[in-house]
Amino acid sequence: MKKVIIASKNPVKIKAAKQGLEQMFPDQEFECVGVSVPSNVSDQPMSDEETFLGAKNRADNASGSDKDADFHIGIEGGIAQINNEMQAFAWVVIKSGEQYGKSRTGTFFLPKQVVDLIREGKELGEADDLVFNRDNSKQKSGAVGILTGDLISRTSYYTEAVILALIPFKNETLY
Repeated sequence: MKKVIIASKNPVKIKAAKQGLEQMFPDQEFECVGVSVPSNVSDQPMSDEETFLGAKNRADNASGSDKDADFHIGIEGGIAQINNEMQAFAWVVIKSGEQYGKSRTGTFFLPKQVVDLIREGKELGEADDLVFNRDNSKQKSGAVGILTGDLISRTSYYTEAVILALIPFKNETLY
């Protein structure tokens, strides 16, 4: 059984990591453990670069918490302003030994009411809860689930990026 440390206690991120690993490596079993580690970036990353760095820092910090694990996975959600709009996305960084796998989710644009709250200093999850009258949506369906009517859940949204970040580990001779 492979041991995997996910750099979050968020059940959505743990489930997405486990699903991605099981889909990419169906002949293997995984023990996935969530740990709380710092991202060393803002609570709400506001650029592509800061979001990527948060995911990488999480993977690196998770590897410091358990060096014997086979994979360390950092998932960081972020937003970035494009002209007068805000896009949402996440980065996934997976570390195994000295090798990294990296991927980014798809991008979608946030509604004006949510953007206004973010500009006032709220995190995306908090803004979603206020606008959509939800509770702790970032550990449930998140903005992507709310806005798509759960056609894309937050778990499935992250799972695809986990699979893409695992490409170097599935194709080791190419990387």
